[in-house]
Amino acid sequence: MTEFFEKWGLIAESLPIAASEDHFSVHLERWNESTKRADDAAVAAFSAAALEDGATYKLLSSIFGNSPFLSQCLISDQQFARVLLIDGPDVAFAAALTAARDCSKLGDETIDAVKARLRIAKRRAALSIGVADIANIWSLDAITIALSDFAAAALGASCKLLLRQMHDKGDLALPDPEDPEKDSGLIVLGMGKLGARELNYSSDIDLIILYDQDVVPYTGQHALQYVFTRLSRDLVTLMEERTRDGYVFRTDLRLRPDPGATPPAMSVLAAEMYYENTGQNWERAAMVKARPVAGDKKAGFAFLEILQPFMWRRSLDFAAIQDIQSIKRQINAHRGGAKIAVAGHNIKLGRGGIREIEFYAQTQQLIWGGRDPDLRVRATLEAIERLVVAGHVTKDAYADLKDAYRFHRRVEHRLQMIEDRQTHELPESEHGLKALAVFLGYDGLTGFVDDLLRHLKCVEQHYAALFEGETDLGGPGNLVFTGADDDPDTLKTLSEMGFSEPATVLNTVRTWHAGRYRAVRSARARELLTELVPTILEAFSSSPNPDLALRRFTEFLEGLPAGVQLFSLFSAHPGLFDLVAEIMGAAPRLARWLSRYPILLDGVLTRDFFDFVPRREEMMTGLAEATSKARDFQDLLDIQRRWANDGIFQIGAHMLRGRLAPVDASIPLSDIADTCLTSLLPEIEKNFAEMHGKVPGGKIAVIAFGKLGSREMTPGSDLDLLFVYDCPAEIEQSDGKHPLAPGQYYSRLCQRFIGAVSAPTGEGRLYEVDMRLRPAGNAGPIASSLEAFTKYQETDAWTWEHQALTRARVISAEGGLRERLNDVVKSVLTAERDHVNLAGQVRRMRDRIRNEHGTEDIWSVKHIPGGMVDIEFIAQYLQLRHAAEVPEILAGDTASAITVAGKKGFISNDIATDLVAATILWRNFQGILRLTVDGEFTEDGAAVALKRVVTRACGAANFRALTETMISTAAKSAAHFETFFETIEND
Repeated sequence: MTEFFEKWGLIAESLPIAASEDHFSVHLERWNESTKRADDAAVAAFSAAALEDGATYKLLSSIFGNSPFLSQCLISDQQFARVLLIDGPDVAFAAALTAARDCSKLGDETIDAVKARLRIAKRRAALSIGVADIANIWSLDAITIALSDFAAAALGASCKLLLRQMHDKGDLALPDPEDPEKDSGLIVLGMGKLGARELNYSSDIDLIILYDQDVVPYTGQHALQYVFTRLSRDLVTLMEERTRDGYVFRTDLRLRPDPGATPPAMSVLAAEMYYENTGQNWERAAMVKARPVAGDKKAGFAFLEILQPFMWRRSLDFAAIQDIQSIKRQINAHRGGAKIAVAGHNIKLGRGGIREIEFYAQTQQLIWGGRDPDLRVRATLEAIERLVVAGHVTKDAYADLKDAYRFHRRVEHRLQMIEDRQTHELPESEHGLKALAVFLGYDGLTGFVDDLLRHLKCVEQHYAALFEGETDLGGPGNLVFTGADDDPDTLKTLSEMGFSEPATVLNTVRTWHAGRYRAVRSARARELLTELVPTILEAFSSSPNPDLALRRFTEFLEGLPAGVQLFSLFSAHPGLFDLVAEIMGAAPRLARWLSRYPILLDGVLTRDFFDFVPRREEMMTGLAEATSKARDFQDLLDIQRRWANDGIFQIGAHMLRGRLAPVDASIPLSDIADTCLTSLLPEIEKNFAEMHGKVPGGKIAVIAFGKLGSREMTPGSDLDLLFVYDCPAEIEQSDGKHPLAPGQYYSRLCQRFIGAVSAPTGEGRLYEVDMRLRPAGNAGPIASSLEAFTKYQETDAWTWEHQALTRARVISAEGGLRERLNDVVKSVLTAERDHVNLAGQVRRMRDRIRNEHGTEDIWSVKHIPGGMVDIEFIAQYLQLRHAAEVPEILAGDTASAITVAGKKGFISNDIATDLVAATILWRNFQGILRLTVDGEFTEDGAAVALKRVVTRACGAANFRALTETMISTAAKSAAHFETFFETIEND
């Protein structure tokens, strides 16, 4: 005889009756059908016995008649239903939790197996918790803690799997592969209800994912940002992807800093800087509930400890109330928020709802918690209880809010467990409301409505009293731009928004409305722009110089050929204005580029625009896919230009927002150029061959010099290129309809290639090309034969040409021509040289350049004493001097060459350290200026926003500190240059 859980008999009379007899009948029939199909005799016997036991039958009736979701869970998994109904929800839930936490097969279990295990465990946990709630044998705290603990267990198991996979692939060297989360540096913060262990029944989970770059035991080849972005996406997939077994939790990462512009996973350093510099009061409120729920919890708690000064301020921060009240007024704009209601009322966001109780606690925690650590707790009711102890809330208010909170949460859970939907809106129909009331244990609708309205009104009264006397913060004041006369209230509003010349701003907007620019000549464009004006002004008001940003936006409008498409884009995605405002305020060069190519903003809307910059392999695939759609050769050139512009703009946006240092941006910028050139050359050859055929056995190579050769490109860098061909000696001409001799063939081919790269089309130029480094300079042929190139470099080249050769890199070559060219270059650079004579020639060339371009302007970092040229000449001398004995010194970029020289003792480690640091500083400074400024940079002429961007790019605390660092760095590097060459010349 089957013995069922004893408590079913104790609570049977208090169980909700079936709200729907039809649902009950359907689910009862399915239960019986499932019983007949059961392979396990014990399960079949249990299923039949459950209908014969009076108390258990009443429980099944309550479930079958009220919750299709729980009914399906029971019917589809009668084996687990047996455990639940015989042993009770405590044992059943513990089994589900254990299954979620089970990592006994770690390292062997596939990701699909983990997905299935977690989803089955989630379904069983949801069933156990739902039954415990319906039977009223668990408290609200027990229910929300169980839901939260299961979520943490599922996240922990998923993180273990993903970290272990990274370890097995060689991306991480985990201290303990059997406990992957330990000291992994991965931080998963549970926010909101998950953080407070207050999760609701069908809740999303809000996460912030971080990584501590100082802890992560990283051994992979990719950037950390890329790896942890991928891990974050995999984690979300593990949680929310729907399979035949269901899902685990819908997952939301939008509580992270600046979610529209940041990757899914951020470094701890980036997050710290964000909260320190730009964190808002609502984010302080959100962090009150933050809790490490998975990953490296030690690192997670350490991060939260660092944020304590941000979260808890000792001054009584009444401004926090204003911010959060403003959010609350936005919530009230939603349906059900304008007044107390029943049908369709939002039990979470509506008046008198759960959110008001939470805000009641959080606002006062923010105000008083800076001085009273006892108030720094996550749970809502515990926070209000402690506010009572501290004397900030009355006992009566606490009693009212506690009763209302528990009532609301109970309603929320029953509402959600009907269909497992994340809903907070009560049914609109009387029938739906009555069904909910019955599920909650009421005899009818009247008692439920009375209790609901009593609790809603009680909460509203307490919440309203908290903000009594506060001014209306629902939005800005007047913004009226019609009529000939200036509206006084509009001038006042603009002034309060931070515009120093409100009358000019008002007139500027009138100009937009007047349709004087092409972009606003259509009525639709003007209508769209009129709707956008408050958003535009609000965005620019946050910049350091709103007036300047607005002027540049006006210049942007003036340059637009049309406006409807772009304004529609802005209307659909107002968050774009954050980036546009930053560009207008800090990067005039980028602003002009954006004005010419507004289509660049489309790329910002892609999911991974701010996640990471694509790698070379991904670039090649992306460009190939794009150009495969080209209708003809001209279309291919335009597609290439658009693709390159999109990539450079993305990198520029990363640089502008401080997510990518200019020195680190050089690699992807160079990869874009490499990808374009290697993709374009075969198309040029194919096109050229239609008329002139091919040179039998002939091969062509493209060699990059300068910044492309050394992979040190900046935005706007031109390309220093050289072409070398090789063909059998007996070949006299190509095999086409109009044959050409090899020298003439390759010169014309390369000329056409240069034209394809540098000629302006409707999409602009791809790159400017400089050919002055070819043998004999501008007087030499466009393409040199391998034999001529070799002879020139070995016998005729000047020392400065060999200096340039240290940065040479073959980026495209056919057959074995790449290897032969590399051998020639290596042979030339590793030749023995008289070091004194070499030093004299290098020094004389430096003096010549200094006479032509020398300056004492500290902002001209290329040519100042101790600037980029001085350091490059030291590096190039060291390469030519020592390559014979240490070939690895032929690293393409300056910093790497100097680093090798320091390690090998060719210069002291101190000097090497100084020169590398100077190189990085100069490259960061030059790189950010090439992105932001046309022409010369001057301290007096630079906007505050530009100075901030430059300062951040160079890693300085402020602009004055940057100036001092640059002056001292230049002086130190100049001294090293003079001492270095004087020592050699006096040798």
